Amino acid sequence: MPGLVPGPHEIAIRKGLRVPMDDGIELLADLITPAGELDRQLPTVVIRGPYGRGGAIANQARALAREGFTVLFQSCRGTSGSGGRFTPQVDEQRDGIATHRWVREQEWCTGSVATFGPSYMGFTQWAVAGAMCTTDPGNAPDALCLITTMPDFGAITWDGGAFSLRNALGWTQMMDRMIHRQMLALALGLLRPDRKLRKAFDALPLTTGDRAANGRTVHWYQDWVRHEKLTDEYWTQQSHTASVGEVTQPVYMISGWYDIFLPWQLRNYAQLVEAGRPPRLTVGPWGHLSRGMNAPVVAESTAFLREHFTGAPSTREKPVRAYLTGAGRWHDLETWPPRGTRTESRYPTAAGGPGSDRPDGGVTRYIYDPADPTPALGGPSLRPYCGPVDNTDHERRADVVVFRGEPLPEAVIVAGEITAHVRFRSSAAGADIFVRICDVHPDGRSMTVCDGIRRIGSIGTAATDPEPDGDGFADVEVRLWPAFHRFEAGHRIGVQISSGAHPRYARNPGSGEAAAEATILHRAEQEISHSATAPSRIDLPVWSTR
Repeated sequence: MPGLVPGPHEIAIRKGLRVPMDDGIELLADLITPAGELDRQLPTVVIRGPYGRGGAIANQARALAREGFTVLFQSCRGTSGSGGRFTPQVDEQRDGIATHRWVREQEWCTGSVATFGPSYMGFTQWAVAGAMCTTDPGNAPDALCLITTMPDFGAITWDGGAFSLRNALGWTQMMDRMIHRQMLALALGLLRPDRKLRKAFDALPLTTGDRAANGRTVHWYQDWVRHEKLTDEYWTQQSHTASVGEVTQPVYMISGWYDIFLPWQLRNYAQLVEAGRPPRLTVGPWGHLSRGMNAPVVAESTAFLREHFTGAPSTREKPVRAYLTGAGRWHDLETWPPRGTRTESRYPTAAGGPGSDRPDGGVTRYIYDPADPTPALGGPSLRPYCGPVDNTDHERRADVVVFRGEPLPEAVIVAGEITAHVRFRSSAAGADIFVRICDVHPDGRSMTVCDGIRRIGSIGTAATDPEPDGDGFADVEVRLWPAFHRFEAGHRIGVQISSGAHPRYARNPGSGEAAAEATILHRAEQEISHSATAPSRIDLPVWSTR
């Protein structure tokens, strides 16, 4: 890992330990220990994941062992030699609880236990932490290191009511190939764009996407596309958001401004703050798979665990460390969002500007054609790079409307979750509203800051859809990715509004029927109202450092 100085310990690895589950299934794990006598002051670190026991996560596990930690790295049910059938998320609570109880009984357990890992490995931590704190506190983990993760994967699968096609189908293809040991296809798919996957993104109905990508039906993908309602038991049984506030142990969270899980991870942070147990938090200039995050993850997690278990002095001035994009520097903060943040509303106008004055009362119109869907440009994803991109050419499309403010007389820093309220009307039964904030440079570049989507008129959103007014306009709230960004003086704040970002999100067919079954595409006339009595607006969390 570039930037990481290896720890002083040599390590030993015992492969293929068999860990019994309550139903008799055995899960395989590797035990990685520092050579010599175990340090009983340090916790045993448990990592549970579905991606095998090699690769980048194995490197992190070994790096922790080189720092003196005993590490158990376990493969989830149905993956990499572990018994049973892999059903994402569903079995992780019962299997995780059984694993933690088993670990405490082993002679190599150092007495305390911490959990560690990114993404799915973070979900497995959330799956057990709150539940064990309330029902089995003696066996619950004693600290958590949660990296680019969240406790409810349903919320990202149907983000704002829109199906996260690129991540869901791409991950499904990868995992299905891994389970079926199609290692050559898996390796090639990770190295270059996959033609089958690219074709599968356009498959209709959505239920045929897995067969187009891999040549066979994948049971969990079928479940995902057929359960649009996050209130369905399928999703609620695997959501652990409600138990976040029950976690009493020290928590360290690490994420990036371009991570796929960022909004939910920061909301989990807020849950713990509200419960009186604020976590340590780092948010850097990273995406989900940014290589530059690996070394800080290991170094800072090691420091955090040493501080809590050995009494080592803190390496942090303040509990929150956040990278300010647009300025390229780190800030140490007491909390997130930082104190002194206030909401400022800006109003897109028919004349094209999101200035601070009241709107001009006009209407902006555009056509959305799902047969030629508005393409996705950048944005959080499972790709190696998903940072800011130049939107200049994208904004020339007729199905993307753009509002730009005047050059800023002084710098503006946004710090928090941006919300758009779009007064919206569509000729179709269902529609998506995709909003992106851009930093428009003096040289004309329009660089992505953050974005978000909201679907209306669908089965999954029916219970929360806003009521239209007498003219048919509805106030649609779109929650964008959180941001910590400095718009420099002379730059302009740009706002994009469109009705899709395909294949990042599955295109909206416009019919309002079940997304899993829709095959007919409906061209839609979309309208945005700038009425003075009920205007469209962008609520910016503006941070003043004065």
